[in-house]
Amino acid sequence: MDWIRDIVQFVGLSRLELGFWSFPILLGLIFLRAPIGLAMFLMGLLGWIFAMNGNATPILAKLKSETYTTFSNYSLTIIPMFLLMGQFATLSGMSTSLFKAAESFLGHRKGGVAMASVGACAGFGAICGSSLATAATMGRVALPELKRYGYSGGFSTATLAAGGTLGILIPPSVILVIYAIITEQNIAKLFLAAFVPGILAAMGYVLTISIYVRLFPGSAGTREAVPWPERWKALGETWPVLAIFALVVGGIYAGWFTPTEGAAVGAAGTGLVAWLGGNLSWRVLGEALIGTGKTTAMIFFIVFGAAQYNGFLALSGAPQWLADFVLSQGFTPILVLSVILLFYLVFGCVMDSLSMILLTVPIFFPVISGLDFGMSPEHVAIWFGILVLIVVEVGLITPPVGMNLFIINAMDRETRITETYKAVLFFVGSDIFRVILLVAFPAITLFLIP
Repeated sequence: MDWIRDIVQFVGLSRLELGFWSFPILLGLIFLRAPIGLAMFLMGLLGWIFAMNGNATPILAKLKSETYTTFSNYSLTIIPMFLLMGQFATLSGMSTSLFKAAESFLGHRKGGVAMASVGACAGFGAICGSSLATAATMGRVALPELKRYGYSGGFSTATLAAGGTLGILIPPSVILVIYAIITEQNIAKLFLAAFVPGILAAMGYVLTISIYVRLFPGSAGTREAVPWPERWKALGETWPVLAIFALVVGGIYAGWFTPTEGAAVGAAGTGLVAWLGGNLSWRVLGEALIGTGKTTAMIFFIVFGAAQYNGFLALSGAPQWLADFVLSQGFTPILVLSVILLFYLVFGCVMDSLSMILLTVPIFFPVISGLDFGMSPEHVAIWFGILVLIVVEVGLITPPVGMNLFIINAMDRETRITETYKAVLFFVGSDIFRVILLVAFPAITLFLIP
């Protein structure tokens, strides 16, 4: 590859400069609609080639070893298990029972059906772990009911889009698993740290709905109260969800099994419930396995591309140089954290959460780890992970390119996307207030961590 060596000598860039230039070029490829996994893989491969002055031998050797190292990681097996668990839950009708139970208790209140939608999203997120899947599944269940009781189109779609974000915050969460693997943190502790912020998120959305329907009385209709016997009956039908969540999350914290084993138990339990309920036919089983396989392949390829790119960044020394530079400037830790969270908020509007985590955490985590927040390094890592997850979650519902907004709006052709934009800003405000609260009071996130 003499021509590459000639180009490197002509350009005259050092490894550090190559590392810094690679990031804007990578973002350009992403904005040009290149698949994120492929874009990171190509930038990592080209970065290694240029850093090695065109010597392909060590690059090919690394590519061979990196492929095996990445895909033989035992921790990654948790991802297809949680995805299969979500597939079984989606196809088995558990979402319907959750919504009916929440609606029976809250539906008669002002904005109650919308509140029930948020509650059902929180419950479904506890066995799904995917924001997009939660939004799409609950949208199919709750959107007809919201329309039936006179809820405006924009308010309905905004509520479901916001509620869907609970899928990646309330444990178990696929995104938290990826963050734990990247930063070498304890998955169970991250799940525990996300629990209270997840409850706060749901409560914040319910409060937002209460405020919205009072500011705009015509946006929500009313319905009759459900008799108490029917309420208890509807609640009793949600026992599979409660049992699976208690078994998986409780079993992990009790030490009965590891997070990976817990994911397998959850997938088997959800499949068993679907089978006993008569919802798991051979066709449904095939759909669940194929859907899990497709999503797993997508995630694994992104992880592989990120491994290649992050390996090049480590070789260039760019992340460490950035960390040293920030520390030498004397910026306050809160200022640095605020700038990073603002970055996530802006770019989260145009990128999906998984890509953002894999692309940026290897760059920003060394910076955060080098700052003194008055906590142990483990607590800082866990706290930062929850904050990043929440801010990325906000990006899923932030106009103009929030992915959840388009998923829900595609289910309601009668509602203009601009109406959804206007209503969802109230939920974005709730999320931003929650982020500020968690930054100011880290104990909210960490007080359950031993």
